[in-house]
Amino acid sequence: MDRNFSAVYPGSFDPPTNGHLDIITRASNLFPNIIVAVTDNVNKRHTFTLQERIDLLQKSTKHLKNVEILSFSGLLADYLKKINSFVLIRGLRALSDFEYEFQMALMNRKLNKKIETIFLTPDQSYTFLSSSMVKEIAMLGGSAKAFVPKCVEVELKKRFRNR
Repeated sequence: MDRNFSAVYPGSFDPPTNGHLDIITRASNLFPNIIVAVTDNVNKRHTFTLQERIDLLQKSTKHLKNVEILSFSGLLADYLKKINSFVLIRGLRALSDFEYEFQMALMNRKLNKKIETIFLTPDQSYTFLSSSMVKEIAMLGGSAKAFVPKCVEVELKKRFRNR
């Protein structure tokens, strides 16, 4: 994959949801290559390891030939510079996401003037969806089937089977 023309969609994806996949699919229709950049956010307690999240995303996006799943650590602006990319994809579910994402876009541009952030909105059926909500549903014994890809649903059931 020629990373010179890649847009980057970063996140912790713990777990990947149908909302994430909707954004990845939309971005893959707009850009020649998409890098889904999975990170271990130090401010979050992860349910799945970094490798598990990468594996789940690879399984969930295998039908999208222009999508690559990679991991990174450190500053996103530095990572984009390292892979020679300047297009950043961010999903906006609701107005409440905008303020945080706008601040992040401005900070990333301050760190690297070449970075352009593209905001995409998911299908309206996913605007309420978050990884935290999905984990809570699964943890409490509910079905996450409508919210995540099949491979993620299976892993959530395994992870929370004995709770």
